[in-house]
Amino acid sequence: MKIYKVYLDLSLVISRLKKYRLYEYNYNAPIIFVEADDPDGACFKATHQLFKLILSQDDSAEARLLCKEIKKDIRVKSAAVK
Repeated sequence: MKIYKVYLDLSLVISRLKKYRLYEYNYNAPIIFVEADDPDGACFKATHQLFKLILSQDDSAEARLLCKEIKKDIRVKSAAVK
C-alpha cells in the first residue's frame, strides 16, 4: 500500500458542516493523507473518512441525509503518491 496525498474541494459544503468538529477537513481545500492501493481507493477513503467523522458525532437521519447530499458536491482535485 502507498500513502496518497488527496486534495479535496469542500468549498460548496463547508458552510453546511459548521456544527461538526471536522479536524483536518475544516478547510475549503483540505489535503488528506490516506493509505491505499490505488488513487481511486485513496479518493474513496478520503471522502468516506469525512462521512464517518460526521456520523460519529451525530447518527441521526438528518446527518445521514446531509452526507448523502454533500457527496455530490465534494470534489477531489487530485490524488498523488506522497
